[in-house]
Amino acid sequence: MTSEPRLYRLGYLTLAPGILPRHAWSLLVAAFFSIGLMIFISVGQTYVLNALLKVPVEQQGSISGDLVFWTELITLALFMPAGILMDRIGRRSIYAAGLLLLAATYILYAQATSVHDLYLYRIVYACAVVAVAGGLSTVMVDYPAENSRGKLVATLGFLSGLGVAFIQGLGALPHALIKHGWSEQEAGLITHLGVAGLAVAVAVLVAVGLKGGTPMHRSDRPGVRELFISGFAAARNPRILLAYGAAFIARGDQSVNAIFMILWGTTAGLAAGMGNAQAVKQGMFFFVIAQVAALVWSPVLGPLLDRLDRATALAVCMLLAALGNFSLLFLESPLAANAWVFSILIGIGQISVYLGAQSLIGQEAPTRQRGSIIGAFNVSGAIGILAITWLGGRLFDHLAPSAPFVLVGLINLLLVAGALYVRAKAPSPPIDRGGESQPAAGLH
Repeated sequence: MTSEPRLYRLGYLTLAPGILPRHAWSLLVAAFFSIGLMIFISVGQTYVLNALLKVPVEQQGSISGDLVFWTELITLALFMPAGILMDRIGRRSIYAAGLLLLAATYILYAQATSVHDLYLYRIVYACAVVAVAGGLSTVMVDYPAENSRGKLVATLGFLSGLGVAFIQGLGALPHALIKHGWSEQEAGLITHLGVAGLAVAVAVLVAVGLKGGTPMHRSDRPGVRELFISGFAAARNPRILLAYGAAFIARGDQSVNAIFMILWGTTAGLAAGMGNAQAVKQGMFFFVIAQVAALVWSPVLGPLLDRLDRATALAVCMLLAALGNFSLLFLESPLAANAWVFSILIGIGQISVYLGAQSLIGQEAPTRQRGSIIGAFNVSGAIGILAITWLGGRLFDHLAPSAPFVLVGLINLLLVAGALYVRAKAPSPPIDRGGESQPAAGLH
């Protein structure tokens, strides 16, 4: 007779069988840095275009948009192969390799001599994003017991937000170095090398601290063909199909907020007679308020996700996002005194959809093909970014600044209806909460 596997705990989090507290601690630290290291490229690229390549301002928007589009096309092609590799050889090595590729990206970016170079370096960056985002998402699914899934996802979302703020703050380093006598080229190189060094350090942590291998024994691992098919075939499960739809809008929602909140605030500032720097600052303020709201809301939402059926929880999350997006119909200008209220609603909605989608796919993805299904989940998110930013940009230019948000709000409402339908037709089994009352074990 075999005994039940021992479940360890890390504070309020119950860990999955076989996951030790040191593995979970390593994940928490890696999550703090990973997203920030991926999106530092937006700050670094702006510096490279202006200070190093001297690209005219009127050309930078189209160049930046084309670089993002190029990156997303590559990630679309690579998320599934990366997921298959994670199911075959393990998460840890792919995740660590992605962080090393991020380091290579920043070293290369700081030495670019033309815009053409940036397109080439974006290939390296796209590979890095696939490995890091896929690795983080898959480990996030592996590590919690089911009764702590929502809490862990919320905790990682909170830490990622703090990490983004920390690493984006490094964007001020070149200015500080220039004030101390360094040239623009030297300041840019030092900053990028510093970020690259940080990526290498996190890669070492991941390689040493995360649990090796896969949740399946080597003899039980499915073949490559089965894994490739499983990511798409899994959509026959209506709850996984719902999660794929949620990924589509969650990533699209994040992109709309990042691009069009800043753009709306900036254009409003310019129309009010502000200078370029002041207008951009105004746009960033409109966006930053939303991110702060998301950070504060994450730990509030996490326990709720563990109390409800995941489909019901996703319906609530989508409804919150729809309310936030539709509220911008009543915002006259991001410069208005009450604009911060709308930013808070947007931030709450954005993080809710992200956490709800991650919790649902985490519960539904079977252990045997987990990496491949997370790969398909991320493919859906990449398609969402491409589709919604392409259409949203045209709506912003030709209809109204609030139009991209209304578009996302309409899709949110469709997902509310879809989630309620799935909840009625395919409810999940009750979540075992027995581990919640167990004493903490092995906090080392």
